[in-house]
Amino acid sequence: MILDLVIEAGNPADSDRLLPMLERHTALYGRAPRQAAADGGFATRDNLATAKTWGVCDMAFHKKAGLRIEDMVRSNWVYRKLRNFRAGIEAGISCLKRAYGLARCTWRGLEHFKAYVWSSVVAYNLVLFTRPKPT
Repeated sequence: MILDLVIEAGNPADSDRLLPMLERHTALYGRAPRQAAADGGFATRDNLATAKTWGVCDMAFHKKAGLRIEDMVRSNWVYRKLRNFRAGIEAGISCLKRAYGLARCTWRGLEHFKAYVWSSVVAYNLVLFTRPKPT
């Protein structure tokens, strides 16, 4: 389920977006996440160091970009689990693209684009929320 969404104007670098995302998480939920997984584009030594000082115990980047696993997480097992969790997130993004029309937006302008994305995300969450759970 998608719990937060920020639609940026333009196309900022991933490495510049990690810390604002962690700040937003802290503001919304009252504390930094204990563990986080991110794409390799977010991986910088500064991002890792700042995330750790803010209270993120395990910060795993998919592509390590010169960072050691020991610096990011407690163990290789934790790194593997967080990497696999991130792969599940990528599957959700793929589903949003294929089934909910996020592969291509034909609406013009940023405000219309935001409405398009939000409607897709709400529909995706509603389907997940109402899907019968196996017993």
